[in-house]
Amino acid sequence: MGTMEVVDAAGRRVDIPVFPSRIISLVPSITETLFALGLEDRIVGVTRYCAEPSTKVAEKPKVGGQKNPDLTKMQFLHPDLILANIEENRREDVETLEAMGIAVYTTYPRTVEQGIAMIRDIGRMTGTEGKADAIAFTIESLYQEISKDAARQRPVRVFCPIWRKPYMSINGDTYIHDVVRTCGGDNIFAEKTDRYPKVSLAEVADLGVEVIILPDEPYPFHPRHLVDFQPFEGFVPALRTGRVHFVDGKLLSWYGPRIGESLRTLRSFLLS
Repeated sequence: MGTMEVVDAAGRRVDIPVFPSRIISLVPSITETLFALGLEDRIVGVTRYCAEPSTKVAEKPKVGGQKNPDLTKMQFLHPDLILANIEENRREDVETLEAMGIAVYTTYPRTVEQGIAMIRDIGRMTGTEGKADAIAFTIESLYQEISKDAARQRPVRVFCPIWRKPYMSINGDTYIHDVVRTCGGDNIFAEKTDRYPKVSLAEVADLGVEVIILPDEPYPFHPRHLVDFQPFEGFVPALRTGRVHFVDGKLLSWYGPRIGESLRTLRSFLLS
């Protein structure tokens, strides 16, 4: 069938088959995207954290985690394309797989628009352009609609932690930040230097937070953790008005076919 050269998110030139037929995904959201594109029969391996679609992904061979994949098992599965992510997967693993002669394409969406573009990129690489364009077009239409709607109101000040003990949040160079921004949120830690800065709830209290979003991944936030916020209840707007939302973390951090659901849900939280 021959090969075609593509440039991935790391700027690497990668030769991949024109019609890859044995694909391994090392990223949960990409795995979900592959299934949405109808590529179930061509997926030969996923990580143990690839959870969606649950009934279908359960049947696929597991190749370890994102940070500690079983490279020997992956080689044994004879993939002709591995899809990875610059942040979620280790560079040394990518380089080792390349040395084995396996094509590895890395992704790195940090905005909603880049997440939508990734759907089309995967469609082009796998010969599913039609289905990818259809999914992307639907999401793009909603993205434009929500962006215009959000622009009509003053941005709502948002605190979105991703970890506890210590509390950690997100800066402006993250995918989660752009989801929040698109939906009308003003991420209070956007200007922090670290992508995932350590923060204190005292800082949060000083910044006039109007909405608090608590995802269930990577840290499994639960209503019992509201005890952390009790010392600040009297003077944090979000706590006074009850605008604290526990959400499926996939809605914040998974790019791909669920972007539409993500934008609709987050927008509903941020309507003033």
